[in-house]
Amino acid sequence: MSPASPVALPRDVVDAAVSAERRRLADHVAALTDTQLATRSLCTEWTVRDVLAHLTTTTRLSVPMIAAAAIRARGSFDRMEVDLAARRAAAFTTDQLVAQLRESAESSRRFPGSAPMDPLMDLVIHGQDISRPLGVPYGSPPAVVTASLDHVAGNKLMGGPKRLAGVRLMSTDSAWTRGDGAEVRGADVDLLLVASGRAAGLAGLEGPGVEVLAARLGVTPS
Repeated sequence: MSPASPVALPRDVVDAAVSAERRRLADHVAALTDTQLATRSLCTEWTVRDVLAHLTTTTRLSVPMIAAAAIRARGSFDRMEVDLAARRAAAFTTDQLVAQLRESAESSRRFPGSAPMDPLMDLVIHGQDISRPLGVPYGSPPAVVTASLDHVAGNKLMGGPKRLAGVRLMSTDSAWTRGDGAEVRGADVDLLLVASGRAAGLAGLEGPGVEVLAARLGVTPS
C-alpha cells in the first residue's frame, strides 16, 4: 500500500487556519441573498442557511446537549446533526448565525471526541457545500485543502478508506497521492469532495478509477 504524502499541518497552523476559515466563510455567507441562503446545498438534507447553522454548533455543544440530541435521533449521528442544525436555524436569524461563526473564530472548542483537524476539514468541505450549488467562487488555501483531503482519505469514521479502496488518487495541483489501483486524477478540492462522499467532485476527475468511485457514490460519470 502506498503511504500518504506527508502533508499534515502542525497544531498551531491548524488552529490558525480554523480561525481564518471561520472568518472567511462568515464573510462569504454574509454576502448571500435570501434566495441563495434557501438554496439546497451539497448536503441534501440542508439548505445553505442550514449549513451555516451547523457550523455554529462546533464550539457551542455540551455533552448534555449532545446526549439529548442523540436520544431524539435514536442513535443516528446523521439525524442528530440534521436536528441540531435545524434547531439553531429556527432559533436565530441569519445575521445572528453569521455573527456567531465570527465570534467562534478564535475558539479552540470542538465536538467532544473529535481531532484538531476535524473542524478545519469541516469548514473546507462545507465551504464547497455552500458555494458549488450557487455557482459562486470560493476557495480555501491550497495547503489547507490538501491537509483536509489527507485527513478525510484516512478517516474511517468518515468512510474515506472504504470509499477510496482499490484506487490511486493523484492530485494535479499538489504532490499528494494515496492508494493503489486504478488511477484517479484531479484537483485536491474535487478529490476531497469525492473522498467525503460528495458526487459533485466527480466532474473534475479523470482516469479509469473515476468509474469505480462513481459507482460507490451511486452515480454514472458523464
